[in-house]
Amino acid sequence: MPDAYDILTIAAVTDELNATVGNGRIQRLGLLDPRTIGAEIYAGGQRHYLIASSDDRNPRLRLAPDMPSLDSALITPFGLLLRKHVRGGVILGIDQPPLERLVRLSIAKRQMPLKTRTPAVETSDTLVELGELGELGEVDEEHEGVELRHVALYVELMGRHSNLILVDDDGRIMESAKRVTPDMSRVRQVLPRLPYSPPPPPDRLDPRAITPANAAWLLASLPPEAELSRSLVSSYRGVSPAMAREVVFRVTGASDARAGDVRAEMADSLARETLALLAPLQTTTWRPTIYREPGQADPGEIVACSPVLMLHLAAQYEETSLESMSEALALAETAIARPSPARHAQRRQRLLDSVTAARENVERRLAALAHESTRAAEADRLRKRGELIYAYLWQIEPGQTSLVVDGETIPLDPNLSPNENAQSYFERYRKAQSAERQLPELAEASRAEIAYLDQLATLIEQAPGFSELEALGAEWSEQGVPEERPRPKRKAALRRPRALVDAHGNSIYVGRSGPQNELVTFDIAGPDDTWLHARGVGGSHVVIRWRSPDSTEDAATVEAAAALAAWYSAARESGAVEVDVARRRHVRKIKGSRPGMVTYRNERTVRVHPAPEERLRDILSDR
Repeated sequence: MPDAYDILTIAAVTDELNATVGNGRIQRLGLLDPRTIGAEIYAGGQRHYLIASSDDRNPRLRLAPDMPSLDSALITPFGLLLRKHVRGGVILGIDQPPLERLVRLSIAKRQMPLKTRTPAVETSDTLVELGELGELGEVDEEHEGVELRHVALYVELMGRHSNLILVDDDGRIMESAKRVTPDMSRVRQVLPRLPYSPPPPPDRLDPRAITPANAAWLLASLPPEAELSRSLVSSYRGVSPAMAREVVFRVTGASDARAGDVRAEMADSLARETLALLAPLQTTTWRPTIYREPGQADPGEIVACSPVLMLHLAAQYEETSLESMSEALALAETAIARPSPARHAQRRQRLLDSVTAARENVERRLAALAHESTRAAEADRLRKRGELIYAYLWQIEPGQTSLVVDGETIPLDPNLSPNENAQSYFERYRKAQSAERQLPELAEASRAEIAYLDQLATLIEQAPGFSELEALGAEWSEQGVPEERPRPKRKAALRRPRALVDAHGNSIYVGRSGPQNELVTFDIAGPDDTWLHARGVGGSHVVIRWRSPDSTEDAATVEAAAALAAWYSAARESGAVEVDVARRRHVRKIKGSRPGMVTYRNERTVRVHPAPEERLRDILSDR
């Protein structure tokens, strides 16, 4: 959500963190992803949970209602140093430098000398030193053999320039979520062992020092068509677009007012309202608020949140006050992560249009190959013509345009000699013969490409939610046809699908993307498990993971899995669908093919009516 973390929001979050986790012990700490930290902090006799992220599109710092799900398999230099120097430490202070979009967490941790350090034990969540499991105590240096080390964690919340930076007691960078090299920035590098320096402040005025006189000077210096809110952003340090629109609305009654709409006598009001908006920085009087689309039976979609009442938003949207800024930010993040149904449908249609266009390209390529195949079939005729020209060289005159032999007319190039005409036919014969050998393989590759695109289109059409749709979008970004393929992003971890379990403990898994089809088929299923797929159409791979692989297949479970395979296929709307069933050992991935493209043998075919998981769940559990 644009401008969510301006200086007011960060100040409100900082005050909230000081009131809840200040002087708390960081008991658990880990990474949610390479740029996001999750922590459990024990303070005031209870546990609190914190999220800090430098994600380009969604930087954030807030409390969470529950402990975030940490990725224990994710190991980075930054994460390792956090575990060593931050986990088990006590938060001594949390502060926001004036007018900066960053928060500094000062942390102290007792470090045992290596010879006396207590061993480590594994817990269900992460590795924890025995000395960190005790009760919360005061940080002191009176413990014999204990060294007290201080570090600072800087959370910079500046859009795509956001970062998480760990700094030692000497002010040097230990590590960061994002490294910034000289090639990336000549002004400010963020690399280990360099001194930490905050982001350079822009050359703008301090809004806390605004007076009617310099407000009047600003108004007089602007051209009449200049948008006043943009001018405030470019003139005053730390003023976000949302803050500027609020000041302009309070002064003029319209957030998009132009400089020419403002009278000279409004300078006093401009200075007064700017200072009033900034007053909570001193008073710490916050009113966390979210704003929703009005006129809906259910709560409307959240469009903004703020730490103070924003009148320009309240005039347009329905406002709701909340107890904490973290709660408001969490709700706003949810609105970002859960697009409206209209945007969801648009995203689905864009993907389908892209896949359909790619399929049309491959179909044109296949038609061209068919045409080449027709030409290649004439190879023997070309060879024969070359041989006849050699046999009748003595009859061919210079400039002759054709040779008639045994009732067949052989075209000749009058600019070539008889020998050169023969060689031309033989060269065309060799090319046609080479094409004839390659064409079947190229045609088969094109047909495999069409099968993959049909599978992908079916999965996109049937994707139940936004996360599944985005996973398919990521697959298409990586697997798209070469001429349309964008530069791939970092691959996200592949989600393991949830199993549908029958009364006997047998598990049915359904792949919902190409990579997930491969996961269920080749990673989850064993050689003696059962694999199913709708016959001759695109769709999901379905596997039955038998609780006892050596036992005979359960017919009812196979029928239920076949109904699922039919449901998650392009034949979903058919009355009855043929589904191939095979042991997984007889399924092979096609070498060099797209994700989910397989070949199989020793299959049998069953005919079933498509049925969704909801209809089958009760049947399987009641058997």
